[in-house]
Amino acid sequence: MHILRMIAYALVITGALVWGIVGFFGYNIVSAVFGDMTILSRIIYALVGVSGIVLLATHREEYCDCTETTRF
Repeated sequence: MHILRMIAYALVITGALVWGIVGFFGYNIVSAVFGDMTILSRIIYALVGVSGIVLLATHREEYCDCTETTRF
């Protein structure tokens, strides 16, 4: 599971950087390299999306101590 989380983390960070470039500069690196919505670019987008889901699903297991209740 550790390797899967590392790959997912790398893909999510890469996806965030790509979307940051799209937002700030209006340039989509994935479309420029692999074509606009080709099979390969769709696979890349899907892998980034699945990676986000993996990180969301496993977040509490890694980083939260669920035995303690924190009150503010």
